[in-house]
Amino acid sequence: MKKRRISHCLCWLMVFIIFCCCFFLATFSCSWVFLWEKGYQETDSVVSSVTTKVKGVTLTNTSTLGPRIWDVADYVIPPQEENSVFVMTNVILTLNQRQDRCPEFPDDQTECNVKNNCVPGYVSTHSNGIQTGECIPYNNSIKTCEVFAWCPVEDDYHIPKPAFLQEAENFTILVKNNIWYPKFNFSKRNILPTINSTYLKNCIYDSQTDPFCPIFRLGKIVEAAGQNFQEMAVEGGVMALQINWDCNLDRAASHCVPKYSFRRLDNKDSAHTVSPGYNFRFAKYYKDTNGTESRTLVKAYGIRFDIIVFGKAGKFDVIPTMINIGSGLALFGVATVLCDIVVLYCMKKRYYYREKKYKYVEDYELGLAGQWRCLTGAEGRAWPCSPVLGGKWCCRGWITESKDLVALEK
Repeated sequence: MKKRRISHCLCWLMVFIIFCCCFFLATFSCSWVFLWEKGYQETDSVVSSVTTKVKGVTLTNTSTLGPRIWDVADYVIPPQEENSVFVMTNVILTLNQRQDRCPEFPDDQTECNVKNNCVPGYVSTHSNGIQTGECIPYNNSIKTCEVFAWCPVEDDYHIPKPAFLQEAENFTILVKNNIWYPKFNFSKRNILPTINSTYLKNCIYDSQTDPFCPIFRLGKIVEAAGQNFQEMAVEGGVMALQINWDCNLDRAASHCVPKYSFRRLDNKDSAHTVSPGYNFRFAKYYKDTNGTESRTLVKAYGIRFDIIVFGKAGKFDVIPTMINIGSGLALFGVATVLCDIVVLYCMKKRYYYREKKYKYVEDYELGLAGQWRCLTGAEGRAWPCSPVLGGKWCCRGWITESKDLVALEK
């Protein structure tokens, strides 16, 4: 009676464990696979193209240049790039350079006291020209090796602070983005059908009031990434303008809209200040009436805005739906395995369950006419069996072919 009660309780416990496992697996399949991951949909990755247009004008007034207007043609370099745009915010100008002989910019390798310190024809990685072998005054207190170069050589030791084009934070950038999902033949652009020309001329992106306006103020982009524009403008940097197109094409096309986010891509770490920011050089060349060539060397510091487009579209399809349903049903087989693990290894009555689960049978070749057959030879000695086999005698060794067996009395 006691064993029957234990067996009855054990059965109900197994039913409860299996029910819990099945309920968990069914909940997982429905909520995670189908609702969250949308396992019933076929998916496709976005194909994208981006064009940009920057606008803004500012005025500078320095002792070297005097009053000067800077417009898009001056500070956007080059005029067009692929999925990015560079806006110059700071600059070091070296005016009226001509190819001639002049003193090199002073450093540990170019400073000299006598002619023997300079090597004719020597040029290093950081040289502005080729040394002539002469040692000449750079200023009233320093002598440097003479070089044949574009003279006067550039002096970029001091970077202008604050930035030369401080007003660049008020410049705006229009981002035009066209996307296409080829598997579904679905295309759209970030200038939505609800946007008209009047709105486009006056809107500025704001995550709360104008989240779909494609015109961005540069200062707001940097601010949204948690940075300070005026600090970043001094030495430059790289910003990402991210456009996310995650679209559920089972819904109306009007629900497929872009989501904008911003972040700084170049690392800003106070502990690592070697070669920070972003800068490069270019030159503007001129010829006078005598045919003499000259140039203005520009070392431009600025912010490069990379437009990064990513996204995924999904639409109902029978094949992924059936695959995920089949995978979910197959998981129900795990319930019996988990139940066995719990009952066989975790419960106090695990030995009773093991006895009921596994049935021990005797091979018909091991019992003929009330006899037992064992291995011959030295290993043929017998010893009592376990109670499961009824107290019979068993053999030491491995049973092989029947011809190798001999009879042993009970």
